[in-house]
Amino acid sequence: MPDIHPPTDRSSEYIKQLSIDCVVFGYRDGKLYVLVPELIFRGNYYGLPGGFIRQSESIDDAARRILEGRTGITNIYLEQFRVFGGTERNNRKALERLLALNTEGDGGIDWMRNNLHWLGERFVSIGYYALVDMHMVMPVKTKIDASVNWYPLDELPPMIMDHGEIIGEALRSLRRDLDEKLIAFNLLPEKFTMKELRLLYEAVYDRPFARNNFQKKILDLGVLERLEKKYTGASNRAPYLYRFQRIDTAPASPHQLL
Repeated sequence: MPDIHPPTDRSSEYIKQLSIDCVVFGYRDGKLYVLVPELIFRGNYYGLPGGFIRQSESIDDAARRILEGRTGITNIYLEQFRVFGGTERNNRKALERLLALNTEGDGGIDWMRNNLHWLGERFVSIGYYALVDMHMVMPVKTKIDASVNWYPLDELPPMIMDHGEIIGEALRSLRRDLDEKLIAFNLLPEKFTMKELRLLYEAVYDRPFARNNFQKKILDLGVLERLEKKYTGASNRAPYLYRFQRIDTAPASPHQLL
């Protein structure tokens, strides 16, 4: 369900029956997370951050506007991965149930009740996924959000409509893109250890990678710059820190780590 921001006259500023849904991935302590708002309405409604597309902006610009407004950060890595356009994609039943449970008027409820004639129509949604450093994100609530929280990928709440399917498709696209486009650094701090990078790959692909084999193959790609060692005060040998070199093209041979 997109954020409630458009004016009463849908044709004056926003493109009719077209929306954007965003899967925002973050990574922490060996787990992949997704940013999920819970709506203020009674009935346990959880949906992806989304919104409508203005007549005056491109689809990519709309996705960036929506995500910057929900995460509080700019320069977000963003990838369009699929269009969801099934004939059954409409909000009418969910909205009617929501309005029946929430009879007390407020700005969001009143607006939806007055505009149910077009909010309940079939919507085609363009799916984007974003990769962010969770430590940099300050989730921003809209007027219809009770909360906006990070949920582990394997502990997501029940999602509205087909948003669970959208997350699954985003994950499949991320797995395909991670090696081909060398985008893992968007989920990590600027400096990281080889172990931290390996654990990230294991979280995304949901399987282990042999430590020595992983390190050799990632170093052979020639995309990492080795920095100082990471001293923690522990008696074990300090690991080196690395950072990704920014490159313009993907490696000639994709899927090198798979």
